Amino acid sequence: MSRKGRMPVAVPVGVTVAIADESITVNGPKGTLLQKLIPSIAVKMVDRNVVVESVGVEGRRTNFLGLYRSLMHNMVHGVAHGFEKKLEMVGVGYRAAVQAADLVIQIGFSHPVHLTIPSDLKVVVEKNTLITISGVDKQRVGWFAATIRDVRPPEPYQGKGIRYAGEFVRKKAGKTGKTGKK
Repeated sequence: MSRKGRMPVAVPVGVTVAIADESITVNGPKGTLLQKLIPSIAVKMVDRNVVVESVGVEGRRTNFLGLYRSLMHNMVHGVAHGFEKKLEMVGVGYRAAVQAADLVIQIGFSHPVHLTIPSDLKVVVEKNTLITISGVDKQRVGWFAATIRDVRPPEPYQGKGIRYAGEFVRKKAGKTGKTGKK
């Protein structure tokens, strides 16, 4: 069994947890999240803590205890505090802007790239090159940040492209001139 999975998840004041037969709903000041449960996982409340337990189905134990404990922790943290990812655009002429429900990126292609911002996320562009994505669901924030980064990932020779804030890009040495004789 997972040592991390056995740890209870503390529920802060202002966050409510509703446990149904096959799902759990977490409601807080930032929003509401719902997670479906598999039959071999049971969730219960004990003294303002969420406890995830493994229930044997047909005599078998599950290996998803740590996963569901992490999902519950992320749900509680998300509705209480939220999650945020920052992306940097490195390159001459690279810029981004939010127009209505779209993120418009000019990244060296012959045309601007339009990405539709999901309704549950908030995107802010600072200084034309710093994109901040925030939301309640950690998976959705990370997925949209990865989608933006995939438009132009950082290349290893000059480091141009879109990268996570603080991401280290290892640079390669370029080609050297000819040294051989003819």
